[in-house]
Amino acid sequence: MKKSLLALTLLAAAPFAASAAEGVSYNYVEGGYTATNIDGPDADGWALKGSVALHPNFHVFADYSTQEIDNVNVDFDQWRVGLGYNHELSQRVDLLTRVAYEKARTDGFNIGSTRIPSISADGYSVEVGVNSALTNRLNGYALAGYEDGGSDYDGDFYGRLGAQVKFTPNWSASADVKFADGDTQWFVGPRFSW
Repeated sequence: MKKSLLALTLLAAAPFAASAAEGVSYNYVEGGYTATNIDGPDADGWALKGSVALHPNFHVFADYSTQEIDNVNVDFDQWRVGLGYNHELSQRVDLLTRVAYEKARTDGFNIGSTRIPSISADGYSVEVGVNSALTNRLNGYALAGYEDGGSDYDGDFYGRLGAQVKFTPNWSASADVKFADGDTQWFVGPRFSW
């Protein structure tokens, strides 16, 4: 299924031959504070993210975060790695499509006298939306996505919004929020682009 989805995405993208919109970079690294608000204990920690353009229309990306769950003193780690396709819709707007493999893990922990076993889940996600240089100093994106963990967790649709405020051509402040059913994930931190 995962290979079929990736092949379908690549075939759909094959006829297009454009580059990234002006002012939008798919070469960056960023790190910062991340938090998750769920129906239960919240969590917060730090995250690293990056992307490298392989071609004017294709880039690879990776994210890693580790968060400590409130009141139980246990870490929750998430990472994903994927392939993105960007197609210029106008001089300042790209159509953005991304496919990723995802993994989440936490160690076992105790709540009172009850032992909660460790959790390890694998899955995939697909996102589509727009990425735009809104002004010379402000970039933003809006994505709709779907993630599924097969037998590890049920599939769910989500939305993702993000922005970068540029201080120089290379340095900006980056923010991202992902909304899913009963789950909101936040990120804020500095970004270096090239």
